[in-house]
Amino acid sequence: MTVGFVATHYPHTDHHDEFVSRVRRVADVLRSTPGCLAAECWVTAAGDAVVSIVRWESEAAQAASMQALGSADVDVAFDDREVRLREIVQLVSA
Repeated sequence: MTVGFVATHYPHTDHHDEFVSRVRRVADVLRSTPGCLAAECWVTAAGDAVVSIVRWESEAAQAASMQALGSADVDVAFDDREVRLREIVQLVSA
């Protein structure tokens, strides 16, 4: 069973480009981990949100990727650069 998530981030307008760069760096780290099938950065057509979409071959691969992310030199902190809380939807294949 594959697993994944869709994370929607809402950066302040003046931090939008920086936030896209942050999400792309995180996606690069995740893609480099074993079992990560895809990690992408999208922007909504309205430009108000940055969306991360990630898929793994298993829950174990996801857990390992998230652990690797914790020790990587990337910025994943929620702070005042975002106008509202992130929305994260966990997925499992049907």
